[in-house]
Amino acid sequence: MPYSLARLLPRLSFRQLQVFHSVYQHLSYSRAAEQLGLTQPAVSSQIRQLEQALGQPVFEYVGKQLYITAAGERLEQVTRNMFADLERLQMELAEMQGQVRGELRLAAVSTAQYVVPYLLKGFLEQYPQIDVRLEIVNRARATQRLTENRDDLIIMGMPPESGALRSTPFLNNVMVPVVRTDNPLLQLDTVDPQTFLDANLLIREPGSGTRKALEQWCHQKRLTLSPYMQMGSNAAIKHGVLAGLGVAVLPKLSIQTELQLGELACLELEGFPLLRSWCTVHPAAKHPTPVMRAFLDYVQQQMGQLETLVYSEKT
Repeated sequence: MPYSLARLLPRLSFRQLQVFHSVYQHLSYSRAAEQLGLTQPAVSSQIRQLEQALGQPVFEYVGKQLYITAAGERLEQVTRNMFADLERLQMELAEMQGQVRGELRLAAVSTAQYVVPYLLKGFLEQYPQIDVRLEIVNRARATQRLTENRDDLIIMGMPPESGALRSTPFLNNVMVPVVRTDNPLLQLDTVDPQTFLDANLLIREPGSGTRKALEQWCHQKRLTLSPYMQMGSNAAIKHGVLAGLGVAVLPKLSIQTELQLGELACLELEGFPLLRSWCTVHPAAKHPTPVMRAFLDYVQQQMGQLETLVYSEKT
């Protein structure tokens, strides 16, 4: 039998809930122990005490695989909100003292990993008491994290069209047709877009922002998109082009080094480059923390300088 609230509260501790969240994130007692600097028996003991207080298990093993129970899922939702409220309180108390401090939780789609370092360098110089936690995910996972409100902000190129989200563009995402420097297409006086698309096009998986942008452009131009090979990341596609597998459309940021070294070339093609925008995205109903507000303000203040810094004349 679970305890009443009056009897439950003295039997719960923040440490138990912290351990629970770590096990929940990793679905592993050993990895949670490593993250928290505890022994695995200590983690098991904390979870056992938590389950005794709640009157039902929050994790269960099926074979050797650890799974979250329905009770554990519900506990995670409640405690996640509770920890978020406590973190907000900590930030607001620091703000009352004229400080901006706390944790900024960012998630970025994989193509945005080339942009985020430029954002963070100056921001952390201005706000050294802020800790940043950054997750790199694909677009599908980023959209899911938005729905679950797991992050302060998502940085992505093509936000879902939803009135429940607030997106703010801050930097052009320049997408270019890319070939290896010995590709025969470079020897032609002109290349029509369909010829390029038929030259063994390497492309991201369905749902990727890069693929979505190219699909929209092909639809507008009434061109046929028949990919030669699908790959799971822009880095894999870049190396596929370098290996001579085919051609691709990639964010210019992701290939600047290879362009500078003369290993890849941008093909002159009608309709290119494709211009999309990197955006900061968060649920419209989300109340910004002081740390989140500081980051959003910083990004907006640096828009002009960021464009120059990121797209400097390296290529």
